[in-house]
Amino acid sequence: MLDWTDRHCRYFYRVMSKHTVLYTEMVTTGAIIFGKGDYLSYNDAEHPVVLQLGGSDAKAMVECAIKAEQLGYDEININVGCPSDRVQNGRFGACLMGEPALVAECVSSMQSKVNIPVTVKSRIGIDDQDSYEFLHQFIDTVAQAGCEHFIIHARKAWLSGLSPKQNRDVPPLDYQRVYQIKADFPDIAISINGGIKSLAEAQEHLQHVEGVMIGREIYQSPYFLSTVDQTLWGSNAPVLSRKQVLENMAEYIDRYVSDGGRAWHVIRHMLGLCNGLPGARQFRRHLSDCSGKEGADSQSLFKAFSYVCVDEQKIS
Repeated sequence: MLDWTDRHCRYFYRVMSKHTVLYTEMVTTGAIIFGKGDYLSYNDAEHPVVLQLGGSDAKAMVECAIKAEQLGYDEININVGCPSDRVQNGRFGACLMGEPALVAECVSSMQSKVNIPVTVKSRIGIDDQDSYEFLHQFIDTVAQAGCEHFIIHARKAWLSGLSPKQNRDVPPLDYQRVYQIKADFPDIAISINGGIKSLAEAQEHLQHVEGVMIGREIYQSPYFLSTVDQTLWGSNAPVLSRKQVLENMAEYIDRYVSDGGRAWHVIRHMLGLCNGLPGARQFRRHLSDCSGKEGADSQSLFKAFSYVCVDEQKIS
């Protein structure tokens, strides 16, 4: 989710769900230690929020873990699933599945210095190393180092021959393999990721594993989150309408703009809010055309929403 789930995106999601665990986009150790930007900034409203960290040097991973804990992050998740070229060149992401001892060293070193959980997100395999035995050995090695929660994207990753986009769709899903890992490691928490498009599907997976991670589907249709708290956590809180979500975000956007930010930095994450409704295309078009202009503020949200079918607004 590089360049997607930044702090503005996460705040938007938190408006709709108070219980969903939010993950940062993957941030590398190099960016945190040497970068000029504030790569660890977040809004207190985001909790529970997890830093997804990319790296393989145990010393650097520890340094970043300590910073994250000091800043109040609830968890650190080591990314061992991203297959992009730039990730491989930095020796982190999915290529690290081939080095379970190194991942284990990072987990152990980090856990010895921080009190928040250190978890791992992986694939089910890489390239021709895609047997169940390979995945089992990886989980076993890293679990013995102290990792108690694995998030498994139920596709293998091709480190060469497929683009990152193709790696999200082309390798076939194998949910049963993730279920089998849970059966073989009953004392370890397992979350499943990959191709999950509805709450009904999530509920089915939760019959077999402890958690479900959803990325692209929520980014593309974020109102997906509006009923998560009620459906999965039994919350009695009222479901926010799309208009109420916009009103909440308008306050946030105007604060951000008054502090020198640009409305588009926030609104770009909201383009899919009305997907599935009549007028959704006009909603997206108006925001794309107007929110990036100098001086744009939250008013572009309400103008865009005026293009959405009135009858649908009443039930949104």
